[in-house]
Amino acid sequence: MINLRQVKSVYLPINDDQKMRKFAEIIEKLGKPYYTNDTVLLYNMDCMKGLSALAETDLKIDSTVTSPPYNIGKEYEKVLPIDTYIDWLVKISDYIYNITQENGSYMLNVGYVEVPEKGKAVPISYLLWDRLRFYFNQEIIWNYGAGVSSKKYLSPRNEKVLWYVKDRNNYTFNLDDIRDPDVKYPNQKKNGKLRCNSLGKNPSDVWQIAKVTSGANRSSIERTPHPAQFPVDLITRIILGFTNENELILDPFMGSGTTAETCLNHNRRCLGFEINEKYCEITANRLEKNIRDTKLVSSTQTLFPL
Repeated sequence: MINLRQVKSVYLPINDDQKMRKFAEIIEKLGKPYYTNDTVLLYNMDCMKGLSALAETDLKIDSTVTSPPYNIGKEYEKVLPIDTYIDWLVKISDYIYNITQENGSYMLNVGYVEVPEKGKAVPISYLLWDRLRFYFNQEIIWNYGAGVSSKKYLSPRNEKVLWYVKDRNNYTFNLDDIRDPDVKYPNQKKNGKLRCNSLGKNPSDVWQIAKVTSGANRSSIERTPHPAQFPVDLITRIILGFTNENELILDPFMGSGTTAETCLNHNRRCLGFEINEKYCEITANRLEKNIRDTKLVSSTQTLFPL
């Protein structure tokens, strides 16, 4: 068994034996990660290779939060025939199913793709939803304001988050952690009692969350050089609502590292795969900055307590 304290950059808490063992088991199977800290293991590796290796072990992850390439010609993907692309997503999802705890979830963000001779902007969910071994619990619509526009069709302003679970009767849903505080009539009563939960209303399946934008005059504060970046607000709502503290969350398409950073901020562990070394470096730098900023805030509060 590998001694984690001999792996560069690892600084796991001494008393966190169970989590240390899980990270050690992953490293034992996959080798030294590209980057690691006490929360994140990041591998510069094709996720298919990593997931197939983990499927040979008894190790289980708790849930997955990810967004695969959409097969639309971005710089990080090679466009495949549509059937080949969907088969590839299904195979990866099967590996994820095999290594997921029985009460785990699979939160899969997908967009649109052109299907030759069939449709221009076909939601990937239409082609995929019933081919996975997971149970399809619900579709979440992510609605945003900015995006491309055209004179010949409507401006696309939404993507899907497919909420899959392994056991339809046993899964995590932390309603109170993601309640919507925007209540129109917060003091409305029925039979003398407040009708609305004081924490807010039950959120709907349509989430209005801004995209990470680019450009000299409208670039988001959280923007990195990655061309298709997850917004922190979206992943934070998913992490808080559908996973629990101390769980191990998988992101097989790490990209710019939003899932890892959100886990870092909310006491979850994260295992990530990213095939592009440039994006691994973006993630590593982003996480190190987060750690430095957190330590700075903590030291400032110690010197100047409120």
